[in-house]
Amino acid sequence: QLQLVESGGGLVQSGGSLRLSCAASLSTVHYSYSVVWFRQAPGKEREAVSCISSSGGSTEYADSVKGRFTISRDNAKNTVYLQMNSLKPEDTAVYSCAARGGQSGTYYCSVRPELYTYNYWGQGTQVTVSS
Repeated sequence: QLQLVESGGGLVQSGGSLRLSCAASLSTVHYSYSVVWFRQAPGKEREAVSCISSSGGSTEYADSVKGRFTISRDNAKNTVYLQMNSLKPEDTAVYSCAARGGQSGTYYCSVRPELYTYNYWGQGTQVTVSS
C-alpha cells in the first residue's frame, strides 16, 4: 500500500517561494507511480496544478501556475517536489499529492482530472500567501 505524506506548506508573502514535498512509503524499485499535485481553496473546486510521470520524463501544469511552479522527483528519496515561485494570494489553498501506479510499467499523468483515477492520497498541507 502506497502512503503519501506532504510537507513544506506555510505562510509566505506575495511574490515569495515555497517548496512542497510529497514523500512516498514505497521505493520506485518496488512500485512505479505518477504523482499529481492538487489544491483546494475554501469554497472552490479542487484543481490539479501539476503532475509528473513515473519516470519523471513527462510533466504537466495548469495554466494558472505555468511558468511559476516546477514539479520534479527524486526517486532515490521516493519524493516528489513542487517548487512554487512568484506566489500570489490566489495560490492560497490546501495542497495535496496523489498517485496512481503499480508494481511495474510506466504511469503517465494529466492535470485533466477526468483522464485518470488516483488511488493514493496524502493528507494535505496548507499554503497561505499574504498580500
